[in-house]
Amino acid sequence: MANTSSAKKAVRKLERRTRINRMRRSTMRTQLRKAEEAIAAGDATTAKAVLTATESVVMRSVQKGVIHKNTASRTVSRLTKRVKALADVAAQA
Repeated sequence: MANTSSAKKAVRKLERRTRINRMRRSTMRTQLRKAEEAIAAGDATTAKAVLTATESVVMRSVQKGVIHKNTASRTVSRLTKRVKALADVAAQA
């Protein structure tokens, strides 16, 4: 348990940052789930629109320090590849 006033303040700040980061991570995961659902639905135009929003949310999470830059880049890259494959299949049909 924190004894000094500065340590108590540090604990309060840590709890606040934890709540904020948890909210941001939850928002990001929700957006990723929407992207997954759009890809699974098979609609290329909807998937592209959702991908744009998802990329924005994921990269904002990087700026806020919720996840690492390489993790975000890998996630966005994989989603983009899947959306592109979906668009290619739609174009061939």
